[in-house]
Amino acid sequence: MSNLCDSCSVEQDGFKTVSLCQNDKMQHWGGAEAAHDAVNSPSHYASGEIECIDAIKASMTPDAFTGYLKGNVQKYMWRYEKKVNPAEDLKKAQWYLARLIEEVEQ
Repeated sequence: MSNLCDSCSVEQDGFKTVSLCQNDKMQHWGGAEAAHDAVNSPSHYASGEIECIDAIKASMTPDAFTGYLKGNVQKYMWRYEKKVNPAEDLKKAQWYLARLIEEVEQ
């Protein structure tokens, strides 16, 4: 499913592609706009047109990358109870787990 932002004309492709609107600095989620999302697309992990996770994947073997994803799941599960917003860390663990599943299924 592809969507086009009426505000800035940035094309988005379903749930996986998330970027900042060029005009209003809101994030697009499959055509719907949402406030900054610290789980699925934290702005501090993007530089230009590449996300940090993609650069990390490109620098690793497939086995190393799945290990990296697994480690992040464990990290967020380990510390969520100590956080002010524990649900956010659980969602981050869920994000990394979903990405790990996607990588293993490929």
